Amino acid sequence: MCGIAGVAERADTVPGHLANPETLSRLAAALAHRGPDGQGHVQFGRVGLVHTRLAFIDLAGGQQPIFAGPAAIVANGEIYNDLALRAAMPEVRFATGSDCEPPLHLWLREGAAYARALRGMYAIAIHERGADTLVLSRDPFGIKPLYFVERPDGLAFASEPQALLAAGLAGRGVRPERLRELLQLQFTTGADTIFPDIRRVLPGETLRIAGGRVLSRERLPALPEGPPEVIDEPAALARLDRALDESVDLHCRSEVPYGMFLSGGIDSAAVLAAMARRGGAPVRAFTAAFDVPGAADESETARAMAHSVGADHEVLRIGASEVWRHLPRIVAAMDDPVADYAIIPSWLLARQARRSVKAVLCGEGGDELFAGYGRYRHAMRPWWRGRRAMRRHGTFDGLGGLLREVPSGWRAGFEAAALVAAPGRSRLAAAQAADVADWLPHDLLIKLDRCLMAHGVEGRTPLIDPQVAAAAFRLPDVLKVRDGRGKYLLRRWVEQHAPAARPFAPKQGFTVPIGNWIAAEGARLGTLVASDEAIAAIAHPDRVRALFVDAASSRARHAAWTLLFYALWHRAHVRAVPVDGDVFEVLGSAG
Repeated sequence: MCGIAGVAERADTVPGHLANPETLSRLAAALAHRGPDGQGHVQFGRVGLVHTRLAFIDLAGGQQPIFAGPAAIVANGEIYNDLALRAAMPEVRFATGSDCEPPLHLWLREGAAYARALRGMYAIAIHERGADTLVLSRDPFGIKPLYFVERPDGLAFASEPQALLAAGLAGRGVRPERLRELLQLQFTTGADTIFPDIRRVLPGETLRIAGGRVLSRERLPALPEGPPEVIDEPAALARLDRALDESVDLHCRSEVPYGMFLSGGIDSAAVLAAMARRGGAPVRAFTAAFDVPGAADESETARAMAHSVGADHEVLRIGASEVWRHLPRIVAAMDDPVADYAIIPSWLLARQARRSVKAVLCGEGGDELFAGYGRYRHAMRPWWRGRRAMRRHGTFDGLGGLLREVPSGWRAGFEAAALVAAPGRSRLAAAQAADVADWLPHDLLIKLDRCLMAHGVEGRTPLIDPQVAAAAFRLPDVLKVRDGRGKYLLRRWVEQHAPAARPFAPKQGFTVPIGNWIAAEGARLGTLVASDEAIAAIAHPDRVRALFVDAASSRARHAAWTLLFYALWHRAHVRAVPVDGDVFEVLGSAG
């Protein structure tokens, strides 16, 4: 929805060192793409708040910061139970129609516990002048991002790390342990980002800050606790139907045009069906396809699904020339790096969608909540039937001699998340919970946020919702996985409400043909990547050139992509080199 940022000075520093108009202006400029509809800021002594607005609700009166008595709020996101919260506070005279105003009054009434009442996706900053308290909060699933840096002279926060870097509030560098994770996992785990000074507010966290120091932390869980429940299939289907209907309806609240991203998969089929049965104007659906012979193509399935509900459907065909032309900017959007090649269609599809909508509903979270990944089925097996730990192998395993050092300790962050298990959960539920804790917020949701917000488009995720989680996560294993397939209950729901999706038919899967594109330009790309200083520091240049020329296996192609991504990312965010031009021009330039 927006971008937020701010600073809080330490009480023992010179006033105005951090909290000054120049710093706030630099933060706002760096977040302008997140909020092209307006900017606002406020400064109270040693605290300054910044907001860049992408407007959806109360277009005329919802500017931020919003004030109430001694407090002010800036927020990025949507509070979906806004109307219920207002009804529960009849004594309050609300100044705006913004869904971000009720959290401010909840804070004044309940303090740090205010976030327990919120349903939505959000990153929030509240400043209360009398207590000189700054509060930072993030939704339990981590749908909306929030980062901060603690400095000797105070604390600064922002929706994106690049804003803290651009404002000179954090140093440009690389944390070695996070680089190892990025190379092997394609994302980084936990609170520490790849930048040495910058940390994430974790999903569900509320930080209370005073005098420029973090004084306390509270954290809300994303998932319901407890063992698998006892429920039969008809009752589970009826409950899921109610949860999907309510969640999609809430996620469609908007005073501006919105649509959805439609693949040929189960998750987006469920979102499409639930959107279509709301009635009204036809759903606007956008699908990506690839101009590569033999590449997996779900566009015809998506077209059939869209036709079955009368949706307006656009297919964007992506070819190699477009990828190479835009890849430097696509990678630069991923300031918190995610080397997932799905960033390519996500960024390009958002660019296409922005011509007609400002928000899109997406199917993220379906695999995690309904148990869709094959790795979950392996985790369910007893040891004597070949149970395998998730993410046993990294991208560069088996490619000995390529990297200067064999990456070590790269599974530590993921294993730490996997150890946080509630009592009574099955092995399947524990594996899902580990992904919800790290993979979902630090890979999939970062990708969605940056690729869409680069074009001023908001991504909404109705499957990542507390009520949907309540209907799905504690299902018995047999309603999640059956006959070697995951997402059993969701498939059954789609079978009833969107049969054109053919939910039990074999699927090709959505695979970006990055290997084909790299192979066609292997010699040229290999030379450029191998000569990049960031790559030369971690890999042997001759081996890099050979990898790009003859990337025979899928692991080798993935490794080549990861090195290409890192070379472009390092230029943009560590060396701060402009990424104007296509991939060959950028990699061939000095810097």
